[in-house]
Amino acid sequence: MKHKILYCAAVLVMIFTSFGCKKELAPNDAGALVPKTVDEDPSLPSITVNGTRLHSEAFGNPNHPMVVFLHGGPGSDYRNALNVKNLVSNNYYVVFYDQRGSGLSKRHPKSSYNVQVMLNDLSAVIQHYRSSPSQKIFLFGHSWGAMLATAYINKYPTAINGVVLAEPGGFTWSGVKEYSKRSRKLKIFDEATNDAIFPDQFLNGRENQHAILDYKIAVSYSYTYSRNNEEGIEGPSPFWRNGAAVLSGLFELGEKDGFDFSTDLVKYNTKVLFLYSENNRAYGEAYAQRLSSSFRNVQLSRVNGTGHEMIYFAWDKVYALALPYLESLR
Repeated sequence: MKHKILYCAAVLVMIFTSFGCKKELAPNDAGALVPKTVDEDPSLPSITVNGTRLHSEAFGNPNHPMVVFLHGGPGSDYRNALNVKNLVSNNYYVVFYDQRGSGLSKRHPKSSYNVQVMLNDLSAVIQHYRSSPSQKIFLFGHSWGAMLATAYINKYPTAINGVVLAEPGGFTWSGVKEYSKRSRKLKIFDEATNDAIFPDQFLNGRENQHAILDYKIAVSYSYTYSRNNEEGIEGPSPFWRNGAAVLSGLFELGEKDGFDFSTDLVKYNTKVLFLYSENNRAYGEAYAQRLSSSFRNVQLSRVNGTGHEMIYFAWDKVYALALPYLESLR
């Protein structure tokens, strides 16, 4: 472990000092620690909606039924869910976007984030890509993204033609905290925990220094796929950049005000596909049954042989469940 710490420190020293005579970048400068966001790099695919700029891509025929993918986090990105674009071969128009303050999308002050803003962004994304009022719209959410999809149909039950939910953390703040306690425990002396804490010894960022904060949160996430992790995550999966401010802002808001995304779910009459994984010990069938019972009409399905990151590590199995569901509603 001592050698690993010294190696990490040496790498960071090289990052901060190896820019030669051209220009010395400070840790928070664009591109120094983490990839640039869409407002810093105009070559990235993006859309401007609802007062922000989002990293976004769409695949397939714009006139086909639309599937909007909602990534996890809050603050993650859609990179490890690009398997979903394979639905294009089944004549779906697949839309991805990094949510506000997440991935490669534009950063905003922590105090500006709230659930309603995220819902408004989703409405704006749908409107941006929609080719006609009759085009069917499906949501496909994973983890936090599945929570966001649930919040959307809870508020706008007639706007969406079908929903695939992959292990939402919870529909209430108390439920999210309960799941987080089961799934995100750090063992104080294990190596993954040391990796998460070590950056605090030499790298600190103020609230508006997004690059530093995003770098630190990315390092801290290494424990989520440590050996024998509760969520059954097989290993690391690709990502572009995490958003620390949106994660912190939404969690602080949840702690302060709470939330309940299930108050009007009985008004959503369309069948929902609810997926949970076999290897996520923190989730399990009982919790999946409890959450999915909030819906009037639900298909509860287990994805075997995988954990929480099922869309990346077991896409073929997810696809085998998602496609028949979508086809039944198109």
